[in-house]
Amino acid sequence: MLIVEDFTDVPTSSGPMRIHWFRPNTLPEHPRARFPGVAVFTEIYQVTGPVERFCRQIASQGYVVGCPESYHEFEVPGTVIPYDVEGTDRGNRYKIEKELAAYDEDATLLLDALERHPNCNGKLAATGMCLGGHLAFRCAFDRRVKASVCYFATDIHSETLGKGKQSDSLARCSEIRGETLMIFGKQDTHIPPAGRAKIYGALTDAGVTFSWYELQAQHAFIRDELSKGRYDPAVASHCFQMLLELFFRKLYIDYGPSTGQEMDIEHVC
Repeated sequence: MLIVEDFTDVPTSSGPMRIHWFRPNTLPEHPRARFPGVAVFTEIYQVTGPVERFCRQIASQGYVVGCPESYHEFEVPGTVIPYDVEGTDRGNRYKIEKELAAYDEDATLLLDALERHPNCNGKLAATGMCLGGHLAFRCAFDRRVKASVCYFATDIHSETLGKGKQSDSLARCSEIRGETLMIFGKQDTHIPPAGRAKIYGALTDAGVTFSWYELQAQHAFIRDELSKGRYDPAVASHCFQMLLELFFRKLYIDYGPSTGQEMDIEHVC
């Protein structure tokens, strides 16, 4: 499926936020074609080449993708932070300096923009990597989000996101109404085993419908560039297929109205 790209700047309480759009190219014979929308949140480096390619992959499967610049308070529109020591320090500093409420405002405004997009049918999902995995997790608190895929969601376990206070991400797990897919690398030093166990326990206790995958990979293994030597194409491809399965099942299939009846599972071999 061919895609087209552009961007818009939307107002926030802390200045304009640029949203990068990736969407299927509608055909002349189908000018009113509509697709589900996906909010893609970036790692600390903003909308880099690997993030753009990730967005294009999703859009080519029949989704309108909106990808915001999370650090619009600190950088001019269009800024890409480099994958080097200075860039990493800068991005990590912004991650903490930005107000937690500002992250949530950005997510709400992004979902609003997706709903208004002329090519979106109003069915919404979220995904992201590293910082973006945590932001996709928080975005799922919004009841409009039917599915979320969180890649190595940094800082959920330590609850450190936003200036001057701890985040409340795990305490708010019960607000997630859609289905969630959590993906981690077993060699990820950013989210150690104890941290992963804490996240898993919080989701289970809150009754969230979720799947959980820990793969033999390091942090940021889907980032398709080699500056840090972590990219694993085979594992990244497998995870992308899991993303597509969840998004198709939750956004494309029409199940009709729910009866509210829970499934009775037999305890048999």
